[in-house]
Formats: sequence, C-alpha cells, structure tokens
Amino acid sequence: MPIFYLFDFRSLWSPYFAIFLLFITVICYLITVKYRHFFKGSKPPTKKQIASFIGFVTILYIIKGSPIDLMSHMMLTMHMLQMAFLLLIMPILFIHSIPTWLWRALLNIKVIKFLFHHLTKPVVALLLFNVGFSVYHVPLILDFSKTTSFYHASIHTLLFFLAIFMFWPVINPLKEYDKMSGILKTGYMFANGVLMLPACALIIFANDPMYQTYSDPEALINALTLCATPSSLSELGSSSPELISLFNPLGVLQDQQLGGIIMKVVQEIVYGAIIAKIFFEWYRKDQEEAFEETVNFSQAQSNKDNLK
Repeated sequence: MPIFYLFDFRSLWSPYFAIFLLFITVICYLITVKYRHFFKGSKPPTKKQIASFIGFVTILYIIKGSPIDLMSHMMLTMHMLQMAFLLLIMPILFIHSIPTWLWRALLNIKVIKFLFHHLTKPVVALLLFNVGFSVYHVPLILDFSKTTSFYHASIHTLLFFLAIFMFWPVINPLKEYDKMSGILKTGYMFANGVLMLPACALIIFANDPMYQTYSDPEALINALTLCATPSSLSELGSSSPELISLFNPLGVLQDQQLGGIIMKVVQEIVYGAIIAKIFFEWYRKDQEEAFEETVNFSQAQSNKDNLK
C-alpha cells in the first residue's frame, strides 16, 4: 500500500516480536531435540511436526509482525484475514507441531489436564469458541479491544486457545482422546460452520459501518498506537476524516462486507477440508475392518474344513 512510507521499520515489521518468536523456537528445539531424553517415551520430531511448527511460527509472524498487523487496524478486511489464519489455520498447525509424547507430558500437568478435560468436551468447545468469536465481533467489544495492547493481546490469545479446544475433539493426535466416531466428527464440524454464520452474516449484510475503529478517524489513530511507533503517528498529523479514505481505499462499508465474506469463505474451506479428511479416514477404517472380518471368516472356514 502507498501509505506504508508513513511508517518506520519497527511499525511495519515488529523486530521485537521476531526476536520473541526466535526465542520460542529455540526453547522448543531444546525441549523436543536437545533435552528430550528427560521425557519418558520421547522420540525425535517427525518431518510433519517440524513442518507444522515452521508453518505455525512463520504464519504467526506474518499476521502479527508484518504490515498485515498494521493494516488490520485500518481495514476490517485485513482484520478478518488475520482472524481467519489465527483461529482457523494456526490452531491446527499448533496441535500437529507438538509430538505426542510432549502432549502427554503437558496433559499430565494438573492445570492443563483440568482445562483440556472440561473445555474440549464437544458441546462445551463448540459453544465457547463460537460464542467467543461472535461476542468479540460485537462492535462495542471489538472497538474496546483496540484501546490498549493488553486487551487486544489478551482477547486474541484467549480466542486462539478456544480455537485449540474446539479443534481438539476432531484432530488431536492422541488415541486415548480420540473418542468421537466419524459421523459425530462430521456433524460437529457442520455445527461449527452453522454457529459462525450469524456473526459473519451480520457483518456482510449490515447497511451501515459497524465499527468506530474503521470509520472514526480518532478511533483509528488510537487503534494504530497498538503497533505503530509514536514517531510514525506524529507524521500523520491530526485525525482528519481524510485518514479513513487514505487507509481504506475500498470504502468503509465495502471493506466491512468483504471482511465478513473472507472469514466465512476461509472457514468453509478449512472445515470442508477437515470433513473430507474425516470421511476418508472413516471410509478407510471401515474398509480395513471389513477386510479383517473377511480374512477371519476365511480362516475360520479353512480351519473348519481341515477338521473335517
């Protein structure tokens, strides 16, 4: 976007956040590779787990440390793109990036075990995530979240963990936690899609701008303080109405509608892919069980004939 020249490097690329992610990467390497022998039954991370972790860290930096984060305070379209990755793609990568032996070690910690035992129950997880997502996008709440970094980071972190709890019943890697049948998993994902629809539909079909953050110059400047440096903001001058059109070339209402569409489309793609995976695994399992029954029946018949 041409307005990027108004912001300095720190505002656009969040170097401190990059350092934080690098630190987390080193910690994960030490736990899963260097000192994994301290954990019972530990194994080296698989290529899939490594790829999932790299994807997780990379996407997290892109949506939270790159200019996309800055733009998410200017345009609802970019906010919804950020939310789509944070809540629908990254939880899946996070779950798949952690080795099963480490998951078991984490779930032996009382607090984590308590949370996962109670908050990953299908109905509870379903309601918590979708109600949380809908409440966050109530105009009063979203605008409030943009007032301070603490509120903004806390709400996004909470929603991310609610998304992990929501996905856990259908994609967790631990057999002892995989208790739902294929048909129940499919119904569960369909229900998730239905429950997210009202919030997206309200945003898409609203006749007027819903959020002050994206329609009021003063609220917009305040939101930008979450990621832009004071020196960059001083270059913007007063919070004049022209700032809205400068930062949002689509127009406020059109941007709002497109944001709702993006969220719903990404949700449909992700949930559809999960449902397809569930179906094929379910079909393969049925085929394997049918094959085993046929083999066992043939062996029984053979043994019966030999006895004759």
